Amino acid sequence: MYSIINSLPKAEHHIHLVGSIRPETLLWVADESGLDNQWDSVDEVRSFFEFSDFPHFLKVFGTCMAYITKESMFERIAYETLEDQAGQNVLHSEIIFSAPQRMMNADMDFALMMDAYNRGIERAKHEFGVTCSTRIDLIRDYGPDYQMEVLDQIQENPEGIVGIEIGGGEHAHPPAQFKPVYDRAREMGLRLAAHAGEALGWESVVDAVEYLGVERIGHGFTAHQNPDAVALLKEKGVTVETCPVSNVRTGVCKDIKNHPVRKYYDQGVSISVNSDDPTMFGTDMNNEYMTLHEVHGFTVPELFDISLNSVRTSFLPEEKKREQLTEFQDRYEKISGLLE
Repeated sequence: MYSIINSLPKAEHHIHLVGSIRPETLLWVADESGLDNQWDSVDEVRSFFEFSDFPHFLKVFGTCMAYITKESMFERIAYETLEDQAGQNVLHSEIIFSAPQRMMNADMDFALMMDAYNRGIERAKHEFGVTCSTRIDLIRDYGPDYQMEVLDQIQENPEGIVGIEIGGGEHAHPPAQFKPVYDRAREMGLRLAAHAGEALGWESVVDAVEYLGVERIGHGFTAHQNPDAVALLKEKGVTVETCPVSNVRTGVCKDIKNHPVRKYYDQGVSISVNSDDPTMFGTDMNNEYMTLHEVHGFTVPELFDISLNSVRTSFLPEEKKREQLTEFQDRYEKISGLLE
């Protein structure tokens, strides 16, 4: 079954750049950073990625970011992320880039970061035949005023950027305060997503839809707790970027058997399946699909349906979507004989 799942064409909506960094690359980054490297081996890095809860995960993520002290480092990280994606037949990725974190905490130049990042993306596209779009995580902890400054930077350096996102501390920073930021981003032609319902209740999902007008919800784990929240997602056609393994790793879901991904699918909620921070959570898209198959009983045709929906609800231009849907169907037909 693993070989079939590996052969399935996939698209991913929700993968964080720094959360995808290979352990050996993080070790290199730490060595090159000019800071004291707290790890002596790749095994120590892997042990560092063991979380007690969601706040602990955010702390670990911040530590990894802190070692990225040079804009040029993003080229290697981006290239390797897409190399790993290509190895799992992830043909399109929408990477979440938390560039403002390095602007705020390391005084990095947004344009230089994007130049390095885009060099890595373009090299990977050429070598592996994959596509990639970028969402900038404005980081809710930094507040609307700073986020407006980041939008200025995006306006001046738009290459490859299709949308915005807010991650970070959900409890202290509910969605409503970011409405002016999202209104401006919409006017700029950017697509809109937001982390919601990961570490906070279903109300966070509803507020992200109603105040921010998002097209996609990152995680959306708690929406299943309220029928009206689920109905709203269906009514507005909002896609939930589910991240099943991530939700277990951070402790927001106590048992993978209780994850609502199957319920969402059966209720007709538009979903995608995603690895979130694959290196940090010891997962990837093949593992996510295998988990859905083994734990939640998703058949191969259902998994392929999720792949197709991930393309349909991607932030690709319509022509590119049509091209990719055709490519997905062609690839699926080639492996369909293995299913009989």
